[in-house]
Amino acid sequence: MAAKYDEAYVSHTPSPSSPKRVDWAGLGWLLLFFWYFSGVTQALLLFSGTTGFAGFRDAFFLSSLWLAPVLLLPRFTRATAAVIGLVLWAASLVGLSYFGIYRQEFSQSVIFVMFESNTAEAGEYFSQYFSAWLGLALLLYTLVAVLLWKRVRPVSLPLRSRLPVVALLLLANLVYPFYKQMVTQERSFADAAEKVQQRMEPAVPWQLLVGYRQYRQQLDNMQELLAQNAALPPLQNLRDNSGAAPRTLVLVLGESTTREHMHLYGYNRDTTPNLDALAASDKSLTVFSNVVSPRPYTIEVMQQILTFGNEQNPDRFLTDPSLINLMKQAGYKTFWITNQQTMTKRNTMLTTFSQQTDAPVYLNNQRNQNASQYDDVVLTPFEKALQDPAPNKFIIVHLLGTHMDYRYRYPNDYAHFNDRQGAPGKLTDDQVQTYNFYDNAVRYNDYVVSSLIKRYSASTANGFLLYLSDHGEDVYSSGNHDRLGRNEGAPTRPMYTIPFLLWTSPSWQAEHPRDLQAMADRPYSSSHLIHTLSDLAGLSYDRYEPAKSLVSPQFVVAPRWIGDPYRKDGLREFDDLPLDKAGREQETVSSGKTQNAGRLN
Repeated sequence: MAAKYDEAYVSHTPSPSSPKRVDWAGLGWLLLFFWYFSGVTQALLLFSGTTGFAGFRDAFFLSSLWLAPVLLLPRFTRATAAVIGLVLWAASLVGLSYFGIYRQEFSQSVIFVMFESNTAEAGEYFSQYFSAWLGLALLLYTLVAVLLWKRVRPVSLPLRSRLPVVALLLLANLVYPFYKQMVTQERSFADAAEKVQQRMEPAVPWQLLVGYRQYRQQLDNMQELLAQNAALPPLQNLRDNSGAAPRTLVLVLGESTTREHMHLYGYNRDTTPNLDALAASDKSLTVFSNVVSPRPYTIEVMQQILTFGNEQNPDRFLTDPSLINLMKQAGYKTFWITNQQTMTKRNTMLTTFSQQTDAPVYLNNQRNQNASQYDDVVLTPFEKALQDPAPNKFIIVHLLGTHMDYRYRYPNDYAHFNDRQGAPGKLTDDQVQTYNFYDNAVRYNDYVVSSLIKRYSASTANGFLLYLSDHGEDVYSSGNHDRLGRNEGAPTRPMYTIPFLLWTSPSWQAEHPRDLQAMADRPYSSSHLIHTLSDLAGLSYDRYEPAKSLVSPQFVVAPRWIGDPYRKDGLREFDDLPLDKAGREQETVSSGKTQNAGRLN
């Protein structure tokens, strides 16, 4: 064996008298061997349509780092490659197995769910999903790795070239990305380091190491917020005026869905066939036509709609009980079913809210948002929550909705819009494609929301289901049709105009009669949602303000503030935003549609 190794080394090492040239084939085999352990999973994610190209690209470049030790010590190439390969192989089995079972990318969210599960649950998942086919696939994967290792051979460079090449690998993969984040992107040292770590995540073993570090960091932040919340005093003089009958109340939170792309609100494309049919045939559904969100960002909105926080008092989410605290104090068993990412820096606040509930369910463990993750996964746990024996239940369902990248928000059979028909005429081909992606996502969201309403109705639960989106999205919808996404610094109406739908069960409406259709056109900000939900649930307490309830006889029209409350002069009234011709036409149609629905009901 030693003789063969020496022969291989000599045969690929130029003699002092021979011209020095690089063994490019040998270098290629080395890179392929190291890339294999990250690249296979990333290739599966890419070609299955689960994620985009970024993870595949980053895994390739990060894998080149492992060339450094074998280039520095060419005589020990195969032994070094074997040790590194063994570590990479063991680490890669986790992500590869996870993809084989769930068709998702392993992430810190998975680590969170793993630690939230007990041993019995983990064993149940393993026995349910691990199959002989997966075992055979992992065995084949391992055999290919061994075959690649057998092709590995030393690549010798002159000593004066080795150090510059190794330095270049480190510079390209670690130093330059860090410099780019700090200087070009003007980020702080900590933020730049975090971005570089995120770039390393697609490659093993950083996938596990970085994921675990981020999990611990976000867990500590979450525990601190939970401790602050647990120390808050309860609401004073809480009274439940809804009677003694068992009840189930549901709050469905959407994502990035503007009502200006919903046919239900007068949009020209058929994006909401299911909700249209419900609104026409079911008098229990009320379509509120004039509700806006206070901010165009999920976390900042949730800190207001799930608490007593608002644009004038944004920090009350830290000092006052949350909606979940309120419902638990009122005797409800609380549920949180989410298809949002679980454990990321941005979503720590969402996970904190979910951990306040009695029964959180996490369904999205993707590493990034640009991954195929469809909202129909919430339907089964929703039905399970409806069947829970607790007499009083409060269920929150948090959807991924129409969050960018829109093409990942719906399955292929919902690719309904594929041409320019109904799109603004001045859009380029690429913009039309994005426009269609969004409308397809809205159409799929229509299916999910209507399915939740139908399942709730079929359960004969006593109560109501309320659906709203956290904020809107401008998808070439306003002005010159050149805006995409959300920008609080340059606000447009589609960024804030949201759907707001209320379905009440016949038993609940009979016991708590009110003319909801007469209230459907009231101008309202979702920042006061806790007061509307309290009113609907029949709850009153010292901090309850009926003037801020959309469905109260004491409702008072108030300015709808939008903007950044932490910035000087950062607030403005939504109604002061310019209303272009297209917007005026849509508002007129929307208002007429709501009035017609009221007459039908």
